[in-house]
Amino acid sequence: MTPTPRTSALRRAAYLSELAQGTDRFHEPRREDCPWCGSTRLRTRLRTPNLRRHQPGTFVVDECRDCAHAFQNPRLTAEGLAFYHLDFHEGHDGFAERILAARGSRRRHRAAARAMLRFGEPESWLDVGTGHGHFAERARQVHPYTAFDGIDAGVAIEKAYAAGRVDEAHLGRLTDPGIAARVRGRYDVVSMFHHLEHTPDPRGELRAALAALRPGGHLLVEVPDPACVFGSLLGRWWVNSGQPQHLHLLPLPNLLAELESLGCEIVATDRREPHIPYDLTGALALALARVLPDVDAPWRAKPPTELQRAVRAVLMKATVPLLAAASALDHALAPLFSRTRFSNAYRIIARSGA
Repeated sequence: MTPTPRTSALRRAAYLSELAQGTDRFHEPRREDCPWCGSTRLRTRLRTPNLRRHQPGTFVVDECRDCAHAFQNPRLTAEGLAFYHLDFHEGHDGFAERILAARGSRRRHRAAARAMLRFGEPESWLDVGTGHGHFAERARQVHPYTAFDGIDAGVAIEKAYAAGRVDEAHLGRLTDPGIAARVRGRYDVVSMFHHLEHTPDPRGELRAALAALRPGGHLLVEVPDPACVFGSLLGRWWVNSGQPQHLHLLPLPNLLAELESLGCEIVATDRREPHIPYDLTGALALALARVLPDVDAPWRAKPPTELQRAVRAVLMKATVPLLAAASALDHALAPLFSRTRFSNAYRIIARSGA
């Protein structure tokens, strides 16, 4: 682990100026009903601070007692999402990248691409929330004659296009009217990998994705499974709780029913292959980051001394064997966990109606 880079005085001042206005303004009013089924029978699933970045604020995830949909409540506003996502993928010590590294592994990308082989070679494929385009780059090894496009609200999509990982880049959201009109009916496959949980309106995203498909095209969705046993055992320390980034956690039955109501045929579901072996590693990493927070984070009122930086760098290096052991245990248990309710993600492949 490398020492954290220094935060500029200008960036620190910008953060502190935002925080001086308070964080309550970043939240919508708390809702009393489930956004999925409308039930008022809610329970608090967890209450947590931001365990990844340690920015100020407390976040609550409620769960519907009737349909089991879990959601952030009160939800962050667009301004709040922008604030808490600021610098998230460019963390000072690479913490977020280390926790999420397994999600973007080459093996998992190729396995997801292979899942579509049984339906023939697609001519065109749109990856939603594609980021730097690594999925498209690796999926080409499985589908060499497919044109891969990407869409993302972050500027990483521009880098993906410049690097040649995607053939066409759409900067924005699939639900944006201009983009929706541009991609309507163009694709044989639309994929969403760990995207829906970040969106304010998952139903709207699904409708937009289906509209982008040609008749008989396929929608491929992977999301965290809120029914995973680790979610109950680890609580706020479960990586897929994902606060404040995850706005929704969608149970498999709910998503299946929604897709069927939109005229789709469910052609495949899978909990085994999408399982990501990082639950124990992620929980340990979150706990270590809680004990050894980033002293150079721009939302801290005072910059750290050189001694504080040096001490943290030494202590972070000392945690490497612990994280390596946890990762080895996660991978050793993965064949068992992926076949049980410890599986932490699921995949759906749905065929759109004619």
